[in-house]
Amino acid sequence: MTAVFTLPPLPYTTDALAPVISKQTVELHYGKHLQTYVNQLNALVPGTEFEKMPLEEIVVKAPAGPIFNNAGQVLNHTLYFEQFRPLASDKPAAPSGKLAEAIDEAFGSFEEMKTKLNTASASLFGSGWAWLAQDSGGKLTILQCPNADNPVRHGMVPLIGIDVWEHAYYLDYQNRRIDHVADVWNLIDWDVVASRMK
Repeated sequence: MTAVFTLPPLPYTTDALAPVISKQTVELHYGKHLQTYVNQLNALVPGTEFEKMPLEEIVVKAPAGPIFNNAGQVLNHTLYFEQFRPLASDKPAAPSGKLAEAIDEAFGSFEEMKTKLNTASASLFGSGWAWLAQDSGGKLTILQCPNADNPVRHGMVPLIGIDVWEHAYYLDYQNRRIDHVADVWNLIDWDVVASRMK
């Protein structure tokens, strides 16, 4: 039986991230862009070696091309939308526990990690993602991934993904990618990020 990929449910309302990410941007980015990646993946995998594979396995094994591009973007966007909390949330504004310790060990401080991820996001040429990821040894690192690439493809665990495709921010920030990236930190759900660690 062919795997059927579906749009992951949002853990908040479409207006909950405003003004950092507006209701219109969420509706277009999640409801249109991500839905298109899901639809295209479902149309591409039947009859291929990938039709019974889970999403992450497809991302690891698929060669560069349409199946990988759509699987990568479904995974990337699922992680992206699930990592946020409403702007008005009373959840912690910074990591704690094991995650905070790992950040301090890898980068020296939380602020230094933010600076490095901001720089990776701002300096990525063209479209793609900047990630905070955990390598196979448990150490945290930062990756720049063009287009649909993802840490999973490199044997790592994705913890935070910053989407720097223009559709992620252009309606709200126009060409001010750096400002958007700086503001996204106000939305990160650190409980979700910590739960992704191995």
